[in-house]
Amino acid sequence: MREKEVLAFPSSFVMPKKLFFFTQLVVLFCALALPLLCAAQQPAPEAPEAQDEIATMFPHSQTARWWVSGQVNIVFQAHPEFHSTYSGVNSLHSNGEHATSNVETLYLGYQPWRGAEALVDVESSGGRGLSDALGMAGFTNLDVVRNPTLGQAPYLARAIFHQTVRLSKEDVKLERGPLSLATSAPARRLDFRVGKMSTVDFFDVNEVGSDSHLQFLNWTVDANGAYDYAADTRGYTYGIVAEYQSARWGFRFGELLLPKTANGTDLDWNLRRARAENYELELRPTLLKDRKTTIRLLAYENHANMGDYQQAVARYKAGIDPTPKIENTRRQGTVKYGFGFNAQQELPKDVRAFLRLGWNEGQHESYAYTEVDSTIAFGADVAGARWHRKLDKVGAAVATNGISASHQEYLQNGGIGFLLGDGNLRYGRETIFEGYYTFHAWRGIFLSVDLQRIWNPGYNRDRGPVVVPGLRLHIDL
Repeated sequence: MREKEVLAFPSSFVMPKKLFFFTQLVVLFCALALPLLCAAQQPAPEAPEAQDEIATMFPHSQTARWWVSGQVNIVFQAHPEFHSTYSGVNSLHSNGEHATSNVETLYLGYQPWRGAEALVDVESSGGRGLSDALGMAGFTNLDVVRNPTLGQAPYLARAIFHQTVRLSKEDVKLERGPLSLATSAPARRLDFRVGKMSTVDFFDVNEVGSDSHLQFLNWTVDANGAYDYAADTRGYTYGIVAEYQSARWGFRFGELLLPKTANGTDLDWNLRRARAENYELELRPTLLKDRKTTIRLLAYENHANMGDYQQAVARYKAGIDPTPKIENTRRQGTVKYGFGFNAQQELPKDVRAFLRLGWNEGQHESYAYTEVDSTIAFGADVAGARWHRKLDKVGAAVATNGISASHQEYLQNGGIGFLLGDGNLRYGRETIFEGYYTFHAWRGIFLSVDLQRIWNPGYNRDRGPVVVPGLRLHIDL
């Protein structure tokens, strides 16, 4: 039998186009038909089953001082062979491949006194991403660690102390969970958090597109791709976040540590030479009656040992370096800044929509998140209550990412970033479509089908497009 007539599952494989086309049809059928099939089998909304309300494997107290929970997230993705004129050391593999990632988290919390909480999360991350998470700025799986050599040994993900200072007598209701144990808080208050955390636990949050466990999977859909936020390779950092909240608006500031090198595992504790300053204004206007609106305006400034794309290209053209090497232009205290816009809007019929815009100056190297200098992302989700599946959800989004002219020239002349490097570049914006359906199976068990299509992966018109179907199993304990 000819090789292309067989589908095998080593770390790399070639999938027949006819078989992959059939696979896409199956994924699309599941995503589109499941809501209708489930609606036909469910009782009328006047008599919902109590079981549909349960979203965790085990019950969690709303009043206890202690909190113990956990989660498991397993993602399988694959892609077939796609068009590629050439490849480099950091390219997405053009032959077919598949990969599976897994993340397990233990959440612990304690409220020592009213208005205070201590949170500790222990995590394990294993498996791998397609092409070891190289070759795309908007990578297809947010759970993937950008350094596959780190291993699966458990590590401390978060250790946060949170103190609330009351500024008003009135209270507002909060949803209790692993990152917030309180069920209510003063309507006007100050919040202080210090310790180990993820920057995007508190900045650039969006209820429609921020959760890779139950929502979208793509890096630049779940977060602002142009937001080069402080993080080590695993996505965590140390710092302090202070915020003011009132009924109509809020403001938060974060001072956080950056890694010593781009995409590095070690953080630089010398704040005089390396730090990330983050500012976010949160507005809650009433644009539609009885519908929640949230708008967030973000600015950030990073100080770190960063290189300059223009200088790297100039050294190459002068014959100093055989190819542009960003590491040869790094200087301590280099400043990189950017801005972001983040909006979410509730709409009628259980629909929610979101929009993200992002820009950074693009002169200095992508350092901690991904290689994006400008981005636009928008999408929506629909809750399954419309077809009598309260905890089901279907969503679709589009993201289009770009890089600066100097960043383009750097890659075109053979430069390598921590994610990208095809050896050449015929520039085009990297554009991504993603759709998913999340099915609530039982208690805390959720199954998802996901489909992504990426045009110009790595901003290269000589490569792609590539289609990436995926399956996800999520368990909330």
